[in-house]
Amino acid sequence: MGNRSSRKAQSETATSAPQQYMNTIWLVAMYEKVCVPQSCQHTNTSGGMWRPQTQSCQFGEALSGVGSELLKTELGAYGEKILDSGSAYMQTNIGRYFSNPHYYFRVNDEYVKNKLKVVLFPCLHRGHWMRTKEAPGGEFSFKPPIYDINAPDLYIPLMAFGTYLVLAGLFLGINEKFSPEALGMQFSDGLFGWFLEVLLIEATLHSLGGGDVPVLDVVAYGGYTFIPLSVILLAKIVSSYCFYAVTLWECFCTGVFLVKTIKRILIAEVSSYENISSKRNYLLLLVAITQMPLLFWLANINIRL
Repeated sequence: MGNRSSRKAQSETATSAPQQYMNTIWLVAMYEKVCVPQSCQHTNTSGGMWRPQTQSCQFGEALSGVGSELLKTELGAYGEKILDSGSAYMQTNIGRYFSNPHYYFRVNDEYVKNKLKVVLFPCLHRGHWMRTKEAPGGEFSFKPPIYDINAPDLYIPLMAFGTYLVLAGLFLGINEKFSPEALGMQFSDGLFGWFLEVLLIEATLHSLGGGDVPVLDVVAYGGYTFIPLSVILLAKIVSSYCFYAVTLWECFCTGVFLVKTIKRILIAEVSSYENISSKRNYLLLLVAITQMPLLFWLANINIRL
């Protein structure tokens, strides 16, 4: 009831502001019509100067000036209301979808080690998958990564992406195909693959009603794909026979990690979602299956060059 009454009050305030604006314009128009008589029309003298015909024009001009000042005051107040409402709307929605980037880089060695284990071997993770909530009065509703193994971060995805590029360059050099253009193409393909992963996770969450997840959270979840990709490239450099076995295993692990993460988001991190088990299961299965062509595509460097 409190939210409805506040929205009703805001709606009444928003509708009353234009009405006040129109009333002010009407009042100024009436001032000029009533208080400035026809005898106040200006005539051109022989000297080229425009002068009023009668002294009664001075009284009308004074009232017209008062009306102009009143109009400026009302327009200023109306503009301030618009700016205040727009600023409040922007702050609410930006804070909802974008968090402080510093939050995603609060990590330590212990967190990085444990997070790599969770991503590479999600089936061996014996702890819970829920994020730890921040104490009341904190800036964020969840604890930062340094205190929670299940919190998303951007440090590991960026480092994994850099490792992926280094291993790709090493593989190209071993096969005598290294060039700045080839490495640049690999960089572009990696960014495009990251974008596709983020788009897939975001579309899945929106389809299930969990579209209020911060964008940087989704970017972090999509960037974890480069951890298994680095392992796949390392296996490919060591032995080509291990490539397919390691790729299949990492596709399975990445799919399990993303499915468990998305289920956790839908259950604990969004206000409401469509609790349709069949639709949810099909979409989660699609996310898991999509990891296989994506990882094979990004790992098959020599085929595309």
